[in-house]
Amino acid sequence: MHILQSLGLFLIAGLMEIGGGYLVWLWLRNDRSVWLGALGGLLLFLYGVLPTMQPAGFDFGRVYAAYGGVFVVLSVLWGWGVDDVKPDAATVVGAAICLVGVGVIMYWPRGQ
Repeated sequence: MHILQSLGLFLIAGLMEIGGGYLVWLWLRNDRSVWLGALGGLLLFLYGVLPTMQPAGFDFGRVYAAYGGVFVVLSVLWGWGVDDVKPDAATVVGAAICLVGVGVIMYWPRGQ
């Protein structure tokens, strides 16, 4: 159950970080409303809060290292789904390697 909770938090955090960054991008690069940028800033703040909700036993370094792999995969999916940039084979393989790394860093059994 802890693994599902952890993965769910990673997913939500990733969507907030990428979505928040995307809104700031639209504001600054595409001359959109400052309110869009402010909403993006709020999402980025909430992204910063979510890792603290990871289950007990996961330290800061492990959580952020593993989140990096989740971020890579979600960024590729965001690019594909939102910007219509289909990933090539190398990108898919690289993203899969990142997910394996997430599993090892976060969920590999450790001795007590």
